[in-house]
Amino acid sequence: MKKTLIQWFGLFGIASLLSYIAGMIFAPSAYPGYDWMSRHVVDLYARDAPSFALWNQVAALYAIGGLVCVSMLAVAIQGKWNKPIRYGIYLFAATTWISSIGHLLFRFSGAEGAIVFPDVAQGILDVIVMPSIITSMILLMVGGYRQKRFVSLAKCTTIVLALIIIGVISMVIAPAEYSGIFERVVLVSVVGFGAFLGLFLFMGKLDNDRSITG
Repeated sequence: MKKTLIQWFGLFGIASLLSYIAGMIFAPSAYPGYDWMSRHVVDLYARDAPSFALWNQVAALYAIGGLVCVSMLAVAIQGKWNKPIRYGIYLFAATTWISSIGHLLFRFSGAEGAIVFPDVAQGILDVIVMPSIITSMILLMVGGYRQKRFVSLAKCTTIVLALIIIGVISMVIAPAEYSGIFERVVLVSVVGFGAFLGLFLFMGKLDNDRSITG
């Protein structure tokens, strides 16, 4: 069956994930003394980080690809399946947009002890984004387990949500020298979930079914 243009846009989610991983791998080479086990990914693209330019080059498709993917997902899901699935995707898409715009407007500072408005705004944004992502996943699980065709979506969402929760808890209780590891578990899980949804769209799993309003 020939794929539609919207389906092809789902591949941008894969591009986003690969670009993000590439940024995590290569950007530290431009940051002397960077320890990936203890330092966070955000330090690589902080506004005063020596790796800022390289990150923007290597991870160029991360934000753009993610936004294109979730936007097309929101378009493709209109009027289809059940409300929890639709609202879960809408919320995930909205949260991705909010996060991307926030990171663009409020660049974090990597300077030790620096407390400026962008840093405070970024902290507030992070507090909003993570609960929204978790809520969107819970909605997708509820809607996915409700319909046989979407059980695979629900199971994947359950696994990703478990990884996020484990990662967040570990960041709090683990020694500081290992916080970077668990932060990466959380971030790769979130970005990877967007890629999975994009693959779901590309494979046509959202098509060829009647509209459901319940």
